[in-house]
Amino acid sequence: MHPMTLSSRSFQLCATPPHAVAAVSTAALPVRSGGGAPVGRAVLPRRRAFGRPRILVVGCGDVGLRCAARLRERFRVFALTTQPARFASLRAAGLVPLLGDLDDRRSLARAARVARQMLHLAPPQAQGATDRRTAALLAALGARRDLRRTARAPRVAMGAQRIVTRRVAGRTHAIVGRVMTESAIVPERPPRASRHRRWPPGSLRQPPPVRMVYISTTGVYGDCDGALIDETRPVRPVNARAVRRVSAERQLRRAGSRGAVRVSILRVPGIYAIDRLPVQRLRRGTPALCDVDDVYTGHVHADDLAAITVRALFRGRPQRVVHAVDATHWKMGEYFDRIAHACGLRPVPRITRQQAEATLNAALLSFMRESRRLANRRLRDEFAIKLRYPSVEDFLREHARQLSSAHR
Repeated sequence: MHPMTLSSRSFQLCATPPHAVAAVSTAALPVRSGGGAPVGRAVLPRRRAFGRPRILVVGCGDVGLRCAARLRERFRVFALTTQPARFASLRAAGLVPLLGDLDDRRSLARAARVARQMLHLAPPQAQGATDRRTAALLAALGARRDLRRTARAPRVAMGAQRIVTRRVAGRTHAIVGRVMTESAIVPERPPRASRHRRWPPGSLRQPPPVRMVYISTTGVYGDCDGALIDETRPVRPVNARAVRRVSAERQLRRAGSRGAVRVSILRVPGIYAIDRLPVQRLRRGTPALCDVDDVYTGHVHADDLAAITVRALFRGRPQRVVHAVDATHWKMGEYFDRIAHACGLRPVPRITRQQAEATLNAALLSFMRESRRLANRRLRDEFAIKLRYPSVEDFLREHARQLSSAHR
């Protein structure tokens, strides 16, 4: 019998001539610290990971890329984009680009079938009271489920009896058997629990709901007069952006109640990072409200938001709302003053609310009309996550030297 060797691709038995065994290189064997012969077993090349689960990122901007960087080691990450020019940069980041437009439902057919887990980071369209983009995405997912149901409906369910007639030697014979397999081309391998589940005879296997995380905004609460609020506070949007976000949340939660998706909703305040600070506003000298009229705002670092989003994908409860926010309870003017001091810039001038109404544009004023402090107890208790930057002050303390040298 020939000796057995181990293939680098898989564990297989193969016939190898005896003289070839001695020629096997010992470079892959661990060597004792003092030198000498190798010890232990051979170290085989690491196999390439096949069949990794898939995740689709809808709206792959800055936060989406930060999420993908945390996921691509364990998942095959797809990114939906409307721009073919981004394909090269997305591939360079380790993502698989998909061409699709949330404003064109027909372009979403392929994206709806590619993965059972999804990060919905895309904002609503700029006009209207209803988020038509989320509606188009849910419609594409619904079409995916309807397509699979209609494709399976005429088939005999696995385990059911089937009678096949065959004509042999001029006579017709009836053969009674059971269907052992179902032939279908599915876009992704079903979860292990679904593969081994015992389905009753005559039943049709339904596709599992898509696991989704949606990024909303804390602006859905409207003005709370500086009160400390949690996720149970009723929504009262006061601007068009927040109205469309409420529309998206309600569409997703209704779809979740029907079993089409299993969604976790993250309400997000202002996002900051080393490259997302209001430095240009500080240099322009755009004024802020005086302390008496100023409003409270929430904050979260972009890296922490990416970590929260990934954690929500696996630990978020279905149709559950969670504040993705740190522990900072600063007013807007104080936030600008702290950033200006860290960057070596002048603090912004302060004006009254009446002066702001007369001089500032509507976009800036919309943020100055809403004051609220946000509790993050659900984030701590349910996600069990430790933020890298528990507050903006921690971020400024860690990057003080970098900020000071970069913006002087």
